[in-house]
Amino acid sequence: MKQLLLDLAPPARPTFDNFVVGSNRELVQVLRDIAAGRLPDRVVYLWGERGAGKGHLIEATLSAAQIPCLAARADSIPLAVPEGSFVTLDDVQQLDESKQIQLFNLINILHNATLIASGSCAPRDLPLRRDLATRLGSGLVYQVQPLDDDEKRAALAAHAQARGFALNTEIVNYLLRHKRRDMPSLITILDAVDRYSLETGRAVTLPLLKDALQSH
Repeated sequence: MKQLLLDLAPPARPTFDNFVVGSNRELVQVLRDIAAGRLPDRVVYLWGERGAGKGHLIEATLSAAQIPCLAARADSIPLAVPEGSFVTLDDVQQLDESKQIQLFNLINILHNATLIASGSCAPRDLPLRRDLATRLGSGLVYQVQPLDDDEKRAALAAHAQARGFALNTEIVNYLLRHKRRDMPSLITILDAVDRYSLETGRAVTLPLLKDALQSH
C-alpha cells in the first residue's frame, strides 16, 4: 500500500512550460528554436551555479525536440551528429582528457547540427583543454540566471500544483529561511513532504513539513 501511495505522485518531467523563466527569457526562446530546428548555430553553451536550471532546460529541449536529437553523457561522446539534428551534453567540466579530445573533434565536424553543452562556469574558467574551452565559447554562451526569492516561490508553488497539492506562503518562507536555497534541494524537500502527506493522510502544512523533515 505504501508503494502504491508513492506512485500516485510521480515527479513532473522537465519542460519549457514548467520552467520558471525569470531572467532567462532570451535563452529559453533560443532553446525552443533549436528544438524546432530553427536555429543554425553550431554550439550553445549554458553555465551557472548548481540549481540554476541548466539540467532542466536541456531536458526540456530534448522533450520539445521536433528534429533528431541525442543526449550524450560524460562517458559517452558520439563520434558524429547527423545533419539537421542536435546533441546535448551536461557538466562538461567532468570530462576526462580522452573525452575532451572526443568532444573537441566532434565540434570540429558539426555540419548543420548543434551542440548544446552545459558547465559549472564560463568557458574561460573551465578546467579543460584551452582549445576545447575556446570552442565551447565560440558560439552562443548564456549564463543561466538563478531565481530570486519571489521567482522561487512561484516555481515551488507550480511544482506543488503539478503534484496535486497547494503550497502556502508559510511553508515556502520556512524553507527559504532554514533550508538550502538551491532549487533541486527545495524540490527534493517538497517531493518528500508530498509523499509523507500521502503516507500519513495529512494535509501539507507547516507542522507536517517539520514532522516530515524530522522523520527523514
